[in-house]
Amino acid sequence: MEEATTSYVEPAAENGGPAAVYATPNVTTPGQPVVFDASACTGCNICVYVCLEDVFIPNPVKGWPPLILYPEECWYCGPCVEDCPHEGAIRLNHPLQQRVRWKRKSTGEHFRV
Repeated sequence: MEEATTSYVEPAAENGGPAAVYATPNVTTPGQPVVFDASACTGCNICVYVCLEDVFIPNPVKGWPPLILYPEECWYCGPCVEDCPHEGAIRLNHPLQQRVRWKRKSTGEHFRV
């Protein structure tokens, strides 16, 4: 499940009641900093609490991966990945300029980090 989110505030009700706030999934953007594996993520929200930049919010649907509310705030620092108790549930999607490729001359084998 790779989704970004947008938040918006619904205007107050005509009777003066409180406004509703929503976080809705958007189509995935190429610059999405974090990718969740929905089959591995249990929705424990540890990543939400350890994120230094408050990129995520807990998903209102119990057991689903958190919502990425502020993708542009991510610094790719990694506590969300390091503290996740479920191997492979979350990974950083580093920008292209931070990826490294090389080729081993002796075998022609390609590598990427």
